[in-house]
Amino acid sequence: MSLDTRGQRQLSGGALGDTFYPLFQWLFNEDGDFVRNVEKKLAQARMADNVEMFLARALAIGVISGLALWLVGTLIGYLGVTFLLGGTGAEAPTFIGIPLPEGVSAALDVIKIPALILVTGLVFGVIGFGIGFGSLVSIPYFRANAREREVNVLLSDSISFMYALSVGGLNQLEILQAMAKADDTYGECAKEFQSIVLETEYFDTDYRTAIRNQALETPSDELSQFLTDMLSIINSGGDMTSFLEDQKDKHMRTAKQEQQKMLDTLELFGEMYMTLSLFPLLLIIILVIMSMMGDAQNRLLYGTVYGLIPLTGAGFLVLVSTVTRDEVGDGYLRPDGKDDDFVVDDGLGFLNLGLVENYTGQYTIFDRIKSREGTYEFMQVLKRPDLFFRDHPLFVLGVTVPVTIVALLLVVVFDLAPMSLDGMIARPVLGTFFWVYVPLYINLLPLAIFYEWNVRSRKTIIGSLSENLRKLASANDTGMTLLESVQVVSTTSGGKLSEEFEIMHAKVNYGTSLKDALREFNNKYHVPRLARTVKLISEAQEASSQIQNVLSTAAQASENQDDIDRERIARTRMQVVIILMTYLTLLGVMALLKTQFLDVMAGLSESAAGAGGSGATGQSFGGNVDTDLLSLLFFHAVTLQALLSSFIAGYIRDVNIISGVKFAVILPTIALITWIAVG
Repeated sequence: MSLDTRGQRQLSGGALGDTFYPLFQWLFNEDGDFVRNVEKKLAQARMADNVEMFLARALAIGVISGLALWLVGTLIGYLGVTFLLGGTGAEAPTFIGIPLPEGVSAALDVIKIPALILVTGLVFGVIGFGIGFGSLVSIPYFRANAREREVNVLLSDSISFMYALSVGGLNQLEILQAMAKADDTYGECAKEFQSIVLETEYFDTDYRTAIRNQALETPSDELSQFLTDMLSIINSGGDMTSFLEDQKDKHMRTAKQEQQKMLDTLELFGEMYMTLSLFPLLLIIILVIMSMMGDAQNRLLYGTVYGLIPLTGAGFLVLVSTVTRDEVGDGYLRPDGKDDDFVVDDGLGFLNLGLVENYTGQYTIFDRIKSREGTYEFMQVLKRPDLFFRDHPLFVLGVTVPVTIVALLLVVVFDLAPMSLDGMIARPVLGTFFWVYVPLYINLLPLAIFYEWNVRSRKTIIGSLSENLRKLASANDTGMTLLESVQVVSTTSGGKLSEEFEIMHAKVNYGTSLKDALREFNNKYHVPRLARTVKLISEAQEASSQIQNVLSTAAQASENQDDIDRERIARTRMQVVIILMTYLTLLGVMALLKTQFLDVMAGLSESAAGAGGSGATGQSFGGNVDTDLLSLLFFHAVTLQALLSSFIAGYIRDVNIISGVKFAVILPTIALITWIAVG
């Protein structure tokens, strides 16, 4: 977007605010609770808006949407009242079927239009105003809540980081500044400390006052309490290291308690899912029975299969996402402003060529270097595409989607699958296989393979992280430097992490700084948890090579995270089993309904029809049932349920919807095999 366009948009928003500012003054008290709450949420959401102009713009949006819905409501009300207050010809005038006297009817004819404007227009207008005004005012509340959630997730690790720096010898101001610079690792939590540092640097405020102000403005109650306690320690001259150690232990326990509460809630949701997923099945059974009794409800069947089942699954997935905690950050460590020569490879190699891109366009030689480097990177991808897709699993869709399109074109050209609804009903398994299962296998099977490979290659580093940190702390405690400790651990340990330590030691011997070597090691795997550990060590080692207390703190934080992860895996495994068993139960019931009910009733109907006189009863119970259509709908129902159950199970297990791709290959395959057997 150009600067002119953005300026026009800002001018337009400012014009709306200026126009409706008198309305804001008339409706709201600038010192009232509502205005103060909105102003506080704007600050917590880090939105650079004046509260008066923000609310004035919200009023403008509300009035505009209210007028629009008022017009719509007026039209709907006019049509409704005209239909309800109808009376033609010699018939007596009626109101919803109730006869009315002539005088009352004449009065209604006179007042119905004003009543329409006042009632329906008012109702729809109020609804429109509420939607427009409320949607804009709710934005800072949602953003503040999102920031609060992220701050609370990272607070335990942030306190461990500050404690490690304090143990390393940094004073209070240096700890605040280091925490403010760590936004690549600690995200919104670091930005709260950025506000403290910026206020002291640019507004000539002492850091005690800045901490007090931030304690009042932060969206997180936990961080607010921590800053308040920190301020009391600073004012009283207490031991900051001991305070941070106590806070570190406290928030580690709090993190485990929050994890326990979340897992308890997920167990409740698992029980809810059993009921929610079986509801469409019960509705389908009822509709089938109604169809057999001669009251065909095909539209309701279509709505249940293609509408209710996807909506139920999507709604449950949204519900689960409100209580689970996503992994915060992308796992990359980025350099400070003084380290411009360090390149962060956080994208595609042939699209992010690094340092040379800063100099292209100035001299021809750099353009040639960029061209050659891009060619080299692209050839490396062609030589080992498996490694490229392992590191970037989603990019495999760039290959599989075109293949899917070609495959579907071949299906159409060679007429391998039915192209009409009647053909799908006649051959449900064949048609669904080509139109649903072939694209599913082409896209999801490679994605599942490369994603699981990516996850396992990164977990090999995390699996031995705590143990190796303890070894580093022990070696450093004997008087070795950190680099010497890295070398000792690399020679006395096994696994992928020890190999990375050996590579790191070799890089430093060849001239790379230890901080850059640590950063390159982290960015190779870019796991957020690993990034926080490496950030802690790299900052502490700049102050001293004897950082055994820092390494012990990093090991303790890593072990605490290991405990949380183990408990989560154990508890969510039961939820995944519940979801999968619920689906298999649904599949079994649908298969039995197809083989033992539909087919049997269809056979009885044919026998009764062929028996002559007794055929009337059989015709009335089951004669109108299209078993082929129901078989298609049942098959599609279990297929949709398989996909939804797969992604829900994956999200609950790893808080990542892509994690359910492996289930999305297995469960539909079971449904396909089952329907080949029964269909």
